[in-house]
Amino acid sequence: MMGDLFAPPLAAAAGASAAFDWPRIAGDLDEFGCALVRGVLSPGECAGLVAGYCRPELYRSRVVMQRHGFGKGEYQYFRYPLPDLVAELRSSMYPPLASIANRWYAAMGLEPRFPAEHADFVARCHAAGQRRPTPLLLQYGAGDYNCLHQDLYGEHVFPLQAAFLLSQPGRDFQGGEFVLTEQRPRMQSRVEVVPLQQGDCVIFPVFHRPVAGARGIYRVNMRHGISRLRSGHRHTLGIIFHDAE
Repeated sequence: MMGDLFAPPLAAAAGASAAFDWPRIAGDLDEFGCALVRGVLSPGECAGLVAGYCRPELYRSRVVMQRHGFGKGEYQYFRYPLPDLVAELRSSMYPPLASIANRWYAAMGLEPRFPAEHADFVARCHAAGQRRPTPLLLQYGAGDYNCLHQDLYGEHVFPLQAAFLLSQPGRDFQGGEFVLTEQRPRMQSRVEVVPLQQGDCVIFPVFHRPVAGARGIYRVNMRHGISRLRSGHRHTLGIIFHDAE
């Protein structure tokens, strides 16, 4: 099984999102446009995922970012069936995030609404021809970076996603900070730098979020990226909840 690589440490992460402080996460997403959750993955889980980067049978495709103008570095998209740990994180984090997403869409006057269970949302994606899984592992070396971008893969987009840092800053690499930008109408852009440690998770918007202004709710456009690595190697697990065309 593909999940065997991650079976020994799986119990530590299974249902981990149930222990998240979801009211605090929702408040941080509303106020700052991102939420940091400390110590979600154990060092063993992080090491297992990093070791799996060299197993091509786990992935459906590999992207070298420099070839496409995305930055420098590379990443690989997992194939179905997803490794157990990745599938567990994706399915367990979705329901509380769907509640936040539905509240955001209502505030912005957008449709559709998102079902309570991830399997139902994936079925919606697949019915529209979005059948390729999007969770991925990213790998950076010295001098690599990821340009500001949005992870849009088709008509059906879930508006929140998560990234888990698998390497330890200061030990495995220097630089390589997670950066989020917010483009506000008729105002200068705002930048958020998230201080991740190994095993931490950052939850953030895929493309836009609601913000309360003097005249009511308006949308701000969001992009995320990784600053240049000064040295070492950095690995990240990305959890995207919609599938790709």
